[in-house]
Amino acid sequence: MIMWVDPNLNDFYSRVSRIEKSHAKGYGFEATGTVSRKAQTRSGWRILKIAKPLVVALALGIGLKGTIYYYVGAQTYQSRVSALAAGEGIDPVGAWLMRADPLTLWVSSQLHTILPR
Repeated sequence: MIMWVDPNLNDFYSRVSRIEKSHAKGYGFEATGTVSRKAQTRSGWRILKIAKPLVVALALGIGLKGTIYYYVGAQTYQSRVSALAAGEGIDPVGAWLMRADPLTLWVSSQLHTILPR
């Protein structure tokens, strides 16, 4: 019995294999004339992709400042920030960032209620 193999069938299976590999990597295919997913995306998603890491970094920074303020105390913290402000170069910028703002004081007071000394 002789089996005849269609060469187009091999080409078809190789194409299907490439498409499955591409899908596994996260690539997609869109037919011309259809509504693409790119057209459906909202511009707000781009802002959220940037805003989320910035909000997390800001929250971590304020939490760290509040924790330092709690552990070293108000006078020591203020004297260190004042010494930093008197420095040269980029030190005054660091002093401005490390100043005791209301959020830092709030985090410190919350830590004081949770972890009394």
